Amino acid sequence: MAKLIEFDTERLLLRQWGDADPGPLAALNADPEVMKFYPAPLSRTESDAMANRCRSLIAERGWGLWAAEKKDTHEFIGYVGLHTPASELPFSPCVEVGWRLAAEHWGKGFATEAARGALRIGFESLALLEIVSFTSIGNIRSRAVMERLGMRQTEEYFEHPAIPAGSPLRKHCLYRLSRGQ
Repeated sequence: MAKLIEFDTERLLLRQWGDADPGPLAALNADPEVMKFYPAPLSRTESDAMANRCRSLIAERGWGLWAAEKKDTHEFIGYVGLHTPASELPFSPCVEVGWRLAAEHWGKGFATEAARGALRIGFESLALLEIVSFTSIGNIRSRAVMERLGMRQTEEYFEHPAIPAGSPLRKHCLYRLSRGQ
């Protein structure tokens, strides 16, 4: 078992998953607006399995997709962190920075704030040389976060293998950030 990494930002705590987190995660994973750029909303069973994977990976490695909570209210708002994609991608192996927040917390800078902290952990504590992020090409909100983080869009577009062929969500764009940037 690795040393657990948790961190905070000005307004958020990024931490290991707790027993109360699967319920609010299931609510955001069932929200069609939150899941607009994914193949489908998740069932409670699928969402609980996701929470368990996130918790297990953090326990195993010390880092991962952390539960994000507001410091002032202790409210779970989603997750943000670092992840090694399970799908074989054209640029694998890699570590990505990713996020998913409940819709009521969009537009407040939480994703950018927490992802900056995750990038700092990745580059400073984990000594990663590069961190990537990717999304469906139509996901303008996430692409804007990537750009605010200083990530650079590449000319590498790819068909995400976990998304069904023929889906308008299958074509993805790739952003990169190196430690030197």
